[in-house]
Amino acid sequence: MTEDKIAFRELLQKGSDATFQHEMIGFAAQRLMERETDTLCGAGHCERSTGRAKQRNGFRDRDLETRPGTVELRIPKLRRGSYFPAFLEPRRTAEKALTAVIQKAYVHGISTRSVDDLVQAMGCSGVSKSQVSRFCAEIDGRVHAFLSRPTEGEGPYLWLDAAYVKVREAGRVVSVAVTIATGVNTDVRREVLGMAVGASEAETFWTDFLRGLALRGLRGVKLVVSDAHEGLKAAVARVLHAGWQRRRAHFMRNALAHAGRDHRRIVSVWIGTAFAEADSGAARKQWRDVAEQLRPRVPKLAGLMDSAEADVLAFMAFAKEHRANIHSTNPLERLNGEPKRGTEVIGIFPKRSPSSA
Repeated sequence: MTEDKIAFRELLQKGSDATFQHEMIGFAAQRLMERETDTLCGAGHCERSTGRAKQRNGFRDRDLETRPGTVELRIPKLRRGSYFPAFLEPRRTAEKALTAVIQKAYVHGISTRSVDDLVQAMGCSGVSKSQVSRFCAEIDGRVHAFLSRPTEGEGPYLWLDAAYVKVREAGRVVSVAVTIATGVNTDVRREVLGMAVGASEAETFWTDFLRGLALRGLRGVKLVVSDAHEGLKAAVARVLHAGWQRRRAHFMRNALAHAGRDHRRIVSVWIGTAFAEADSGAARKQWRDVAEQLRPRVPKLAGLMDSAEADVLAFMAFAKEHRANIHSTNPLERLNGEPKRGTEVIGIFPKRSPSSA
């Protein structure tokens, strides 16, 4: 279990998703160099071929500095002539190019044509269509392995959120939910636990998604943080038997809608006093005091506070140093922005990808 004395902000900075990106950049760079060298030699590594034009002569090591970390590359050497990958030439942003290949390949549905265009844009000439197809298949396999990997250890906090994208299905454009789950494990690392695509955020969808996480080893969840979807809440109670925290910003938007334009600021300050209390008991007492003060003037808002008290203040029962980071889905907002940014470029996805947990 996570030690209370460990600052939660440090947990969120130690993510396995960064490790995955680091590994994928190294994998993509190595594969691209191998494909280019195959073309220059006229044959694959250790392949006997009458069409072979050149022989390989080992490797030379080179480090590539990226934001996820230093990637150790092995650049192929030739017996005659020389080879140096175009994407490592001066003035080329190799990391961005490689990341683009990985991301665009998967976002575009592992399209051979789109990946071929990206490889050409990176300056890697002479890569055949069949080589690009193998490269895409390897990317697809690694992404699937990442999404279906076993989950190790216990994690007290789990964040769930969904973004909607448009896809073509049976000749028409429909909106589907792309759900992402992140958590903190016993190694005090934040990690992306799973992703799935569903027609809607119905209880059956959430139940199947959470059961998939549980079958992969997810356990020890004490608090789930999300928006107030009834189907999600029911699935959390049924599958994880964990507490549920309503996203605070989501509640405040609903609350201020009852306050009127002229009173929103003061109402926001009043409700915020409960969040500033030192412990759960004091926070609940202050919450009820504020609701009573509002009841004569704004009875609907007071009623909303009565019904939402347990859900909005659930995070107060946990370590004080963790509270600032577990009352909302902010740890997921940056991650969920990636599918949204991809959607802006693509517009409509050609087909729905298979659901994954």
